[in-house]
Parts: sequence; C-alpha cells; structure tokens
Amino acid sequence: MGSSQTGEARNALFNTIKSADSKFFDAYNRCDLAGLGSMVSDDLEFYHDQSGLMVGKEPFLAAIKQNICGKVQRTLIEKTLEVYPLKGYGAVEIGIHRFRHPNEPDNVGDAKFVIIWHEVNGAWTVTRTISYQHNEGLLAK
Repeated sequence: MGSSQTGEARNALFNTIKSADSKFFDAYNRCDLAGLGSMVSDDLEFYHDQSGLMVGKEPFLAAIKQNICGKVQRTLIEKTLEVYPLKGYGAVEIGIHRFRHPNEPDNVGDAKFVIIWHEVNGAWTVTRTISYQHNEGLLAK
C-alpha cells in the first residue's frame, strides 16, 4: 500500500476481503451455488494449474457442483493472507488454502491462490482467480 493510505484503511480493506473470502468459501464448502454465484462475475476467469482456464460464471458453478460438492472442503491458512488495493477497481487477495476430502481423511493438500475482487457500491465480486501449486503437500506449516 502506498504511503498515502493509513494503517486504518489498510486494516479495513484487509478485514473486508478476509470477510468476503470467508463468505465466498463458506458457500463453496456448503455447496450453496446461489450464494457462490452471487459473488462471482459473469465473466469470471478461473485459472487452475491442473485444469487450465475456465471462463464464465455458469461453467464455474457447474464444475463446483460436479467436482467439489460433498467431496472437498477449503480452509484459508490465515497467516498467509495478504491483501492489496487495486486503485479504482477493488483488491487482490493472495494466500495459501488447504483442501480436505471428508471421505478421505489422509487426502489433505495446500495450494497457493490469487483472487481479484471487484468492488461496486460496496458489493465485492470475484472476477479473476488463479489457483496453483496443487498436489505438492502442505505448503504452509
């Protein structure tokens, strides 16, 4: 953050994005596709190191329904969370998240991520996501 932003503004943005992340992935973990869809832009670009590029809200939600619902739970490794402003647009969120497979207790792994959040009139939506470095074990100790 630039020197013109106060620590208070940085903390407010950090807390706003951390809260948005929590709301987004709560919907993800509960397979609340309507809730998840309300937080994703129609032109979402989702980049995944193993499955490539997916464009659009509907393909994203279909993939969540098919591949995630009831199969995977995501948690944020909070100590890895970084948030930076994107002037006139929103914010970028960077961190590591952990994936657990409830039916396979030993199947746990981390991945790094970048999420671009767009803010319009106080509403935050995900417009771009990059999720990478999967299947390399636990990245955050």
